[in-house]
Amino acid sequence: MGSADGADKADGAGGGAGADRAGAANGVNGVNDAGEGNDAGAGSDAGGVNGASGSDTGGSAAGRSAGSGASARLLKLFEAHRLTPTQRRIAHCLVRQADEAAFLSSVEVAELAGVSQPSVTRFAVALGFDGYPALRKHLREVAPAPDPAGATSYNEYQQAVHAEIENLRHLVELLADPEPVARAGAVLAGSRPLPVLGLRAAGAQACGFAYFAAKVHPDVRLLDEGGTMLADRIDAAVRAGASALLCFALPRHPREVADALGYARAAGLTVVTVADSAFAPVAAHSDLLLPAAVGTGLAFDTACAPMLLGRVLLESMCDDLPDAQARLEEFDAHAAARGVFME
Repeated sequence: MGSADGADKADGAGGGAGADRAGAANGVNGVNDAGEGNDAGAGSDAGGVNGASGSDTGGSAAGRSAGSGASARLLKLFEAHRLTPTQRRIAHCLVRQADEAAFLSSVEVAELAGVSQPSVTRFAVALGFDGYPALRKHLREVAPAPDPAGATSYNEYQQAVHAEIENLRHLVELLADPEPVARAGAVLAGSRPLPVLGLRAAGAQACGFAYFAAKVHPDVRLLDEGGTMLADRIDAAVRAGASALLCFALPRHPREVADALGYARAAGLTVVTVADSAFAPVAAHSDLLLPAAVGTGLAFDTACAPMLLGRVLLESMCDDLPDAQARLEEFDAHAAARGVFME
């Protein structure tokens, strides 16, 4: 397939997105850290990450499914620690190479991530291991045992569905702590107006959220078109009283999204981001980042987990809008009077 939006699994940030060294939101907690800051930005993978966690359109469906499960395990390990920008870059590289991570040497990881070999060693120590060999040993121990020959036989489409189920299971684990989502919902509910940003592959997620949010929030502004007008629309929202911006960011990550988030933060907005990973290039430009993995088993990425996380965030926002129920009832009454729906 060509490299249409979401089809090419390599990170398309181009080295610029995510290059803000001032402190990136770490995981779901939005913790800012000054960190190391000598490399080109988490997620740019200047060293050339190939294949991106078993997600090339070539190869077996079983290999892609295995990569998705391995990615979830790595994310769970990494998101439990506060990492510097350089360390997030290494983590992003390993997640994208999840099915091979347990067999890569520290030198190979350094080359893939475009960092120094000592940085890989410090990364392993930051995760609580004595060094990189201990981390690699752990990754090999937790790797799933291969299925007996012929025990399970799924076609390519079934494998893609199973991979998305794995992503949803990982989301369930993240939501065991509801505090980050509750905090994000309160921030969004308090913003009048509420700009919602999503470009290219993430446009559908932003549009869906904005559609439903407009039924309970008095002023939702969808920003789903890039160009020079994007900054103007952010400025207009700020002048109208906005205090926060919600962004949906999915691969491939447009440089324009990172630029827009940096602009929004400089204008005083609190940025809440739903992204495919805690180590996505937009993490450096987010105050609160809520991760939900995408599926990579088909020619184009699937985004079941980000969509569901968006609905969970919307539910949390409703809890902080005292007139949400009244607005819904008013909408239903008007829709019934106009005969909008057939049911």
